[in-house]
Amino acid sequence: MGSLIKQWLTYPGWTQSLLLPAVDVLLVLALTYMVLVVIGDRRTLWMVRGLIVLMLASAFSNAVHLKLLSFVLEKLVIGSAVAMAFILQAEFRRLLEQLGRGEIRQLFLPANEAVPKPDNVIDEIVDAVKELSQNRTGALLILETSRPMDERDFSVPGVRLNAEVSKELLQTIFQTSTLLHDGAVLIRGSRILAAGVILPLSERNASRQLGTRHRAAMGITERVENCICVVVSEETGSISLAERGTLNRPLTSSKLRELLIARFSQSVEHEPVAPQLRSLGRQLKDRIKTLFLRPFRISKSASRRKNDSKANRS
Repeated sequence: MGSLIKQWLTYPGWTQSLLLPAVDVLLVLALTYMVLVVIGDRRTLWMVRGLIVLMLASAFSNAVHLKLLSFVLEKLVIGSAVAMAFILQAEFRRLLEQLGRGEIRQLFLPANEAVPKPDNVIDEIVDAVKELSQNRTGALLILETSRPMDERDFSVPGVRLNAEVSKELLQTIFQTSTLLHDGAVLIRGSRILAAGVILPLSERNASRQLGTRHRAAMGITERVENCICVVVSEETGSISLAERGTLNRPLTSSKLRELLIARFSQSVEHEPVAPQLRSLGRQLKDRIKTLFLRPFRISKSASRRKNDSKANRS
């Protein structure tokens, strides 16, 4: 066995044929891990996954000499990378700052940020809606329940905020003295993505008691299944929840909390991906160790059986 390993290590093309590709793959994996840790948001990682798919497709087309396809994919990869640099400005700023300071080790460690729990986010929303209802302040909230919504589903995308969900911020947005109070607030997970979002109105024959906010909530939930809307009536202060084009009204704050726990709590997935990656790394390490140690275990068990058979004969 030792002689075979020695011959394999002294093989002339070993470094070029095996070692360099292995180092190349390890460096790419380390770079990917570093980017995932810096981003840290599972929903934003869908964009990173799309970019990785484009890069793999570009490398494959280049390997099989599909020149035109390779050219197009390379341009798409460059354009996507530039677009992500604009979208993820804060994350890339942190990456470049730590690289400039020489803090390479910190890039592989997850940021120590408090992760909002679903119950806390729902409490903030319910408390804000309750205050708005008591003050008879009209409000409209869109809550994503699964995959991200497309801006093309809105009549006007609104003003991007990307702020933490809080009772005070929601109450401030819907004050009649602010410029954004007429539109809807878009909430994804634990973040307020945008305010002043204008929604398409429902084409159904609704009751005359329902205002524009209720018709907008019905309209967006008719078109998009992966969202629910919370509405506060400006005239009566009643609370409603729209889902799949249907209004559930009037609601108490406790009933609203129950509905949000059932339909919205699972979408609050602002979890860091580093622990998952470490778990995956441990699983791969265990499997590789098992694969390499299996021949030695087999040889040991065979020798044991041989010795036992000899002892039985004697």
